[in-house]
Amino acid sequence: MTCHTPQRIDRIGRRALSSVACALLLASAWGTSQAQKGGPSDVPSNQASQTLQLRALESAPDAPYQLGKGDAIVVNFGGRPEMDSKQVVGPDGKITLPIAGSILVAGRTREEAATSIATALEPYYPALTVTVGVEKYTSNQVMLLGAVEHPGLVTFDRAPTLLEVIARGGALESSRTTHADASYNMTSNLTARGPAVPERVAIYRGTDKVVWVDLKQLLDSGSPLAAIRLERDDIVYVPSAAERYVSVLGSVQHAGAIQLDDSSTVAKLIGLAGGFTPDAGRYPQIQIISTTTGKTRTISFKEVLEAHNLDLTLHSGDVLYIPMSGFNRVAYTLDKLSPLVTMFTAGAFLTH
Repeated sequence: MTCHTPQRIDRIGRRALSSVACALLLASAWGTSQAQKGGPSDVPSNQASQTLQLRALESAPDAPYQLGKGDAIVVNFGGRPEMDSKQVVGPDGKITLPIAGSILVAGRTREEAATSIATALEPYYPALTVTVGVEKYTSNQVMLLGAVEHPGLVTFDRAPTLLEVIARGGALESSRTTHADASYNMTSNLTARGPAVPERVAIYRGTDKVVWVDLKQLLDSGSPLAAIRLERDDIVYVPSAAERYVSVLGSVQHAGAIQLDDSSTVAKLIGLAGGFTPDAGRYPQIQIISTTTGKTRTISFKEVLEAHNLDLTLHSGDVLYIPMSGFNRVAYTLDKLSPLVTMFTAGAFLTH
């Protein structure tokens, strides 16, 4: 992971201005391109089809918010203010109320959670009116990693777009300020440097899907694909221009991007992904998939450890997929949603 740190002088101010400038630049580029293209109605039919394919990955823009672990909520009982309660959804997705006990609310809308609470209390309080509100959105988060100013969890009260997450994280500048620049004021220094738009980003969803997006080119072309809506728990990885990486997916502890260097081996990459999960079984199988050629190769982890002359050369962008035990055939697809957007999806099939 590459992450640069601004100079000590005016550090906080520069970071704040840099993040704001990045957001403005992204929004400006997006808005200008759309204005020049005449809006979505003027998108060519083939591009419109690609957009529909990508939108199929997203939740509806007006989908009701579902409660999640860590959300701070308020439960109000109509006509019984003494029962009103503030709760934090626990790691198990439940809240605990007097008399009713534990109630599952994670994955439910406010209205559904209110109905569950009323149902749990109905034997004691018939015809109880319950409303649920959200005080703090904690679970609706996306993990941002890589060459950004502020890597980590980014929290939203709705489904964010890829551009919003990148802007919030503060993409790194194309050139850094040297010590000699310390005498410049923040405004002129920021103008001279300018925030950068990442060339390419990867979106990881679950343990079996990754979408590569050539973000800068999409912005330059005014494509609506740049504004893909993300989902809860997505991981956005922004590699630096010099970085090489592979995607480790499937039955591993921490699926995602792993940096590739000259010392990387298949065993080392799996170790960096946290190792196998119990689903991988006693004799894990490994699929090595080239995203450039579409070819796949299946080997056992035992072969990886024992074969000294086994050619396991990896290239940037390759995918290592570990299927569940007993599932040693993997059906994977490499969909070219547009010239600048590629999606890899894998699914294991049981071999009888």
